[in-house]
Amino acid sequence: MTEASPMIVSVNISENTGEKKKNVNSCLAVEERGLENDAHAGDWHRQVSLLAVESVDKMRLAGLDVWPGDFAENLTTQGIDLVSLPVGTRFKVGDEVLLEVTQIGKECLKPCAIYYQAGECVMPKEGIFARVLAGGKLEVGDVIEVMLGSGAVKIILKSKPGFGIQNKLNVPDPNMNEKVIKMAGH
Repeated sequence: MTEASPMIVSVNISENTGEKKKNVNSCLAVEERGLENDAHAGDWHRQVSLLAVESVDKMRLAGLDVWPGDFAENLTTQGIDLVSLPVGTRFKVGDEVLLEVTQIGKECLKPCAIYYQAGECVMPKEGIFARVLAGGKLEVGDVIEVMLGSGAVKIILKSKPGFGIQNKLNVPDPNMNEKVIKMAGH
């Protein structure tokens, strides 16, 4: 038996931040913005969020009534170990869209409803964030292809809520991702 190709199982957007996202089945990914009509789209490093359906299933097994989009992820994936993709990894989704991993995990600004129900939330540890390098249509069933030789580097960085990655002086620096990747020789 062969494994299925990594793919998108849910394409999710929301009108406001801080709420569950709804599966819209297909959506336009806009270059250097994110998903069209999504509250998190913008000119920043977390344009698109991704979470594996296997992570959602883990929470369901813990007794929670959760579904793709409930963790406010834009793309729910299947068959790919997202957190093993280093910052800088590029991957193609479907025929047109090219994403680049910009952050692995996140610190929650405040505990969410899931945290209060389960005592933990999977998005901070198992979710990743990406920016849109090439836009196009995304839809459920699109295959995900990790681009080999994309110059990715495995870096673990600590961030503070609302500030993104911090430099040694603990001053917010929106360009720190690019600086760290450059310092690593990529």
